[in-house]
Amino acid sequence: MKRCTWLLALLLGALTAQAHDAPPPASDAPPHKLYLSLVIDDLGQTPQRDQRVLALPGPVALSILPDARFATQLANATHAAGKTVMLHLPMDPASGPHAWHPERPLSELQARLDAALKVVPHAQGLNNHMGSRMTAQPVAMAWLMQRLQQDHRFFIDSRTSAATVAAAEAQKIGLASLSRDIFLDDDMRPEAVATQFEAALKLARKQGSALMIGHPHTATLALLERELPRLHDRGFELIDVQQLIALRSNRAMAAHGKNGLYR
Repeated sequence: MKRCTWLLALLLGALTAQAHDAPPPASDAPPHKLYLSLVIDDLGQTPQRDQRVLALPGPVALSILPDARFATQLANATHAAGKTVMLHLPMDPASGPHAWHPERPLSELQARLDAALKVVPHAQGLNNHMGSRMTAQPVAMAWLMQRLQQDHRFFIDSRTSAATVAAAEAQKIGLASLSRDIFLDDDMRPEAVATQFEAALKLARKQGSALMIGHPHTATLALLERELPRLHDRGFELIDVQQLIALRSNRAMAAHGKNGLYR
């Protein structure tokens, strides 16, 4: 009996030691993901640069100027490639036959938008080209968001001005929308573009996601061709802008508002 008791105690001791040495059970919770989305503006002007953008890996959205010579050609090619087509609508101080200006009546703004959408077929969404004066106009922005809602298109506020009310008007009616977090290339020097790209990654680590807008500059394209394939290994996932809209549920990030509401 004593021998059995001793053997039992020895066995229990061994099992206890194994339990202490064993790693904790794996968690069923999915790992926290960090998301990035990317829009390239000012497209349709130069086929060589347009093709480099179209060839970028992942779900990059291409925002096409309606006044550009190759706008329709690029919109069709982008759609055929399964990537997101956006209309890059010129707004004051931009000029041209499609540009929106504060002094124009809504009927003329509508006609210019209709003409622009014909030139850029397959547009799933819209963002402003320039627009520091125009995006500060509540009546025109409210009308635009209502129109996009009717058309089942999304809106991205490029935030070219701190006075913009565009995102706020979109949020009021629940329009699928986003606001730009980082411009990659206001400064087109390669080192400056690299700094902005790293700033986007840092912001995504802080708030879970970041929306970048860039342009088809030489330094920007070179960086994106080099860095986009590395994102997964760095812990980031590049997702389409529509996915980011769903992820954020139309809520403003801290830099753009308070408690999820745009200022």
